[in-house]
Amino acid sequence: MCGIAGIFGRKGGDEDLLRQMSDALHHRGPDAGGVWSDGEAGIGLSHRRLAIVDLTPGGAQPMTSDSGRFVLCFNGEIYNHRQLRAELEGVGAAPAGGWRGHSDTETLLEGIAQWGLEAMLARAVGMFAFALWDRQQRRLFLVRDRFGEKPLYYGWIGRDLVFASELKALRRMPGFAAEIDREAVAALAARTYIPAPLSIYRGIFKLPPATILSVEAGADPLTAPPRTGEAGRGLRLSSYWSYRDVVAEGLADPITDREEAIDTVEEALRQAISDQAVADVPVGAFLSGGFDSSTVTALYQQVSGARVKTYSIGFTEAGFDEAPHARAVAAHLGTEHHEMYVSPAEAQAVLPNLATIYDEPFADSSQIPTYLVSRFARSDVTVALTGDGGDELFGGYNRHIIGPELWRRLAPIPSGVRALGRPLGHLPQRWFELLVRSGPKGSGAARIAKGLKVATTASGPQDIYASFIDEWAFEANPVLGAAAPRTEGLALAGASPAELMMLGDALGYLPDDILCKVDRASMAVSLETRVPFLDHRLAAVAARVPLAMKIADGRGKLPIRAILDRHVPRALTDRPKAGFGIPVGEWMRGPLRAWADDLLSEDRLRREGLFNVKAVRRRYLAHQAGTRDSTSALWPILMFESWRDAQKDTLGAAA
Repeated sequence: MCGIAGIFGRKGGDEDLLRQMSDALHHRGPDAGGVWSDGEAGIGLSHRRLAIVDLTPGGAQPMTSDSGRFVLCFNGEIYNHRQLRAELEGVGAAPAGGWRGHSDTETLLEGIAQWGLEAMLARAVGMFAFALWDRQQRRLFLVRDRFGEKPLYYGWIGRDLVFASELKALRRMPGFAAEIDREAVAALAARTYIPAPLSIYRGIFKLPPATILSVEAGADPLTAPPRTGEAGRGLRLSSYWSYRDVVAEGLADPITDREEAIDTVEEALRQAISDQAVADVPVGAFLSGGFDSSTVTALYQQVSGARVKTYSIGFTEAGFDEAPHARAVAAHLGTEHHEMYVSPAEAQAVLPNLATIYDEPFADSSQIPTYLVSRFARSDVTVALTGDGGDELFGGYNRHIIGPELWRRLAPIPSGVRALGRPLGHLPQRWFELLVRSGPKGSGAARIAKGLKVATTASGPQDIYASFIDEWAFEANPVLGAAAPRTEGLALAGASPAELMMLGDALGYLPDDILCKVDRASMAVSLETRVPFLDHRLAAVAARVPLAMKIADGRGKLPIRAILDRHVPRALTDRPKAGFGIPVGEWMRGPLRAWADDLLSEDRLRREGLFNVKAVRRRYLAHQAGTRDSTSALWPILMFESWRDAQKDTLGAAA
């Protein structure tokens, strides 16, 4: 795992600048650094290395192919590189002077030289983001892995194309404008994250998963992100893999036998874990005690020749402590378990670091425990396997169950009839509060109001889905002069509402929230995380499992539950789904009250001119009064304001 950065343009030969950019990524690669440039061609690549496979200088980067044609700056892992290396040797394509080491970087580079970029990507199993320079064609290729496990930002500063694993490297570039993008802030307010291809900065973009950006010298700088398949003068964005196509193929060729489905999923997951457990450094696993991490740990322990090192953290707050469940699973499996309890004060102490860790506002509050468990695990391992991805592939979120059922009940009612109730959805919040005085304070009224708005306005599953993922659904987005983000991904012939929602999560929420959260939190402490559920071969198997075998009787992830039952007693794992969360809503009313009061003060918000002051203050005051829980709507704005304070010396005006 590493950090990469580079310049394609007149500053491409400035190696001092390239080193400054890579120095900003030292945490991603503390073991070594390297720079390569060709001033005449205007290209420069820089690299920070976290040595995982081949700890010798034989794995140093940037790396030039044996022929001298290609130069590679690579972040990630190719899990099947040994098989690919054997294939290269079998066709006589090994380096003429012998392999310089046993790194996957060298295998990837020689595979590209032999088969071409897209053919090599089709063969590769892994996670990655890399820059490839073709010295013969004088063309730069920026590439990101299939699901978006590894990040890559790019954009133009003047006529120089710049790119890097994190935004902090791009800010080292002279002339970096740092203009806030209002559309990105509107997306953050709605989703709690900034979706690709946007970034918080106007003119700086995230490369979407499974795409290749090809750029020639003199390419026209972009002021808006290109769409996949579009080409401009000297550049093209293309896709080399499509999860949508994988799902469509799975729907057309389903596995019809339940036991076969479970066996096939288990074997594919076991193979992914076996491949991802290989490293020249210590490897462990995160264990929360939930279905996904417990299943990964169980199979990892099965394929491992030694006791697996597992890591979990606990919290003292009631309802947020999952550590006892993880401890019980670890004891049953016989892992070498490590556990750490974190006080509220220790968790809150992470807040000032979030702006630096994430570089742009990010508001999934589980970023805090993810960082803490990463820091804890890094004390004695360099790699950790995680259970992420299981929810998106197998229907693990509540919205995959509740959303389709809601639409099933609404669809038979003519939209004109449902529309008659729209005025009720616009009644003042206090009216709904009167209806639920006998219930839990603050939550019932908001649910009734939102439910009425969904029932009376929804025209299809996409509107139901939007109501789950948009924190300001059926209210005006609080960012002035910007539109709320559109719901992407909910279109696939033959797919049910639940399958459409799972697809939407896999294409958006997974890369831009879950994988972003884990990558930045872990790499901040120089820990590599690997995600076995996102092996694309396993994803293809999961797509063939019919929905009825994934979700039934109000429960999701049925294949994962069945696999785990084979290894862990159900009594240890069968409980309601719990997120990896912390009580930030309660903290806003308690120890974080002064901090929140300052960041969301009327004077501050009015002075900045970015948010609708009345709307934000209404939600905040209701939250503080306990009449409406607005944690998920307010936390993104708090994270933005906190980030803005951290970046105030470098920011330009909001565009």
